[in-house]
Amino acid sequence: MVLEKYKQKRNFTSTPEPAGDLEVAAARASKGRSGTGLFFCVQKHLASHLHYDFRLEHKGVLLSWAVPKGPSLDPKTKRLAMHVEDHPYEYGTFEGVIPEGYGAGIVMLWDQGTWTPESEDIDAALKKGDLKFTLDGYKLKGSWVLVRTGGRWGGGGDRSWLLIKHKDDWAGDVDIAEFAPRSVKSDGDFEDILAADKPDVWQSHRPAKGGEAGEMLEAIIAKAAALKAGRSGAAAASRPGKTAASAKTPTRSTTKKATTARASKTAAAKSGTRKSAAAKAPAARKRAKPSA
Repeated sequence: MVLEKYKQKRNFTSTPEPAGDLEVAAARASKGRSGTGLFFCVQKHLASHLHYDFRLEHKGVLLSWAVPKGPSLDPKTKRLAMHVEDHPYEYGTFEGVIPEGYGAGIVMLWDQGTWTPESEDIDAALKKGDLKFTLDGYKLKGSWVLVRTGGRWGGGGDRSWLLIKHKDDWAGDVDIAEFAPRSVKSDGDFEDILAADKPDVWQSHRPAKGGEAGEMLEAIIAKAAALKAGRSGAAAASRPGKTAASAKTPTRSTTKKATTARASKTAAAKSGTRKSAAAKAPAARKRAKPSA
């Protein structure tokens, strides 16, 4: 059954993840490969450990690999990619907080775009364990390959693959995960995604309690709470209604009116002074005696 493993692992009454529409999957599968390519995405997922979920659309679902260290643009760097259950097509735009259960943590849409297989038969390439393809995303582009290791890397038997960048114009030694860490959907980081949801969602039973992931999550929760508090304060300040402080604070309009009034008074005073001086001048000349 399509998406059976995906559905078995999740409780859709408590997770915001899409349940997956089998009609959507069937419709996508019937379209096959289009001239514009198939959908792909990479989701940065902070759960019990930080990892990157690499997903390629095939037959109406998203084939998925968990990449612990994220994709590398350096062809010399082979990244372990553990094959996991297929995900629904709708999952490709998901970004948010999974509060509990399987995969509990924060999900960021780190990259998305289209992919084009470099072989005619995708199923045969997957069975062989050598899938070559071209990506056209915001961050990941050019030629890549997924190679099954047979458990020689990271254990896991047939689940163990390597994600490798081919040498081309898009290859390089830039650490793309470090260089471009933010979401392509919201332009936010983990704390922004959490702050948009519920920073206090993990009062207990946090997804990661120790180690590097635990420290990262602790810092993110603190930042998210601060962002949420800052936004609440800004919203309160922008609400209509005068307060004592706002009543004493001049606006641009009142300042301009006051300045104009002061300028008018000053001009009138100067005009009156000039008229008074002009009126007194003849009398002064009359009183003045001619010099000897």
